[in-house]
Amino acid sequence: MPVFQKMFKGAAVLAMTGSALLTGCGTDTQVDDAQHEQEIISNLVEAGFPANDIMVADGDVYVGRDAHVTLEASREMLRPVEAGPEQYRTTNLVASSITRICIVPTAAFNGYARLSQGLDLAIANYNALGLSFTMARGSTGTCSATISARTTTGTGGSAGFPSGGRPYGTINIGTGLNTYSVGVNEHVITHELGHTVGFRHSDYYNRAISCGSGGNEGTAGVGAIHIAGTPTTASTGGSLMNSCFRSTETGNFTASDRTALTTLY
Repeated sequence: MPVFQKMFKGAAVLAMTGSALLTGCGTDTQVDDAQHEQEIISNLVEAGFPANDIMVADGDVYVGRDAHVTLEASREMLRPVEAGPEQYRTTNLVASSITRICIVPTAAFNGYARLSQGLDLAIANYNALGLSFTMARGSTGTCSATISARTTTGTGGSAGFPSGGRPYGTINIGTGLNTYSVGVNEHVITHELGHTVGFRHSDYYNRAISCGSGGNEGTAGVGAIHIAGTPTTASTGGSLMNSCFRSTETGNFTASDRTALTTLY
């Protein structure tokens, strides 16, 4: 079966070239951006991420190939927290005050039928579990937090981790997924939404489990906390939060995925 990596294309290109792009309108902004970028990288290394797993794309820093890390989030990773008894999450989670997360797709996103269907099914996946928050499509009703669903190139996706008690504000989904089944689209979108509420890759310690190759993303100290009640090892198809996905994915949570979510939320 073919395996397709969930990776941010720009980050992959920059990792090969070894270059970093800075954004900004003037010299001062570029200097500030560069300093922030270096601080994020330093914080991630201190937290335990391998340097070769940290990538920069258009001035943004990514780990695990698809998880964007902000400056605030990187600082939070260094704050001491009580680890669980033991699936995996970051130190950063969504606060209990967040009760309704609105997912707002762009017009471009809505233009791809299977991406659009996948989003509806992904939202339904979370809402079926009776969590402390619900998800809704569009800015309807009272939104405690908003996530923008945008398109990017390729057949993967990218997102980031929570910060300040709020879910990460953007998921980027590759338009190439529109050629795959609705189940695959549902899978990738549900996966990226999982990152926004604090989930690491289930096989973060050995990407070869789901990708066929690749190493350890890094335990990151308290940045990769095992969730009680879930398996300590990953397997192909064992979790929707595996690093890579197959063309046969159904988009449904596994039993351990459901346990992880209901344990935290």
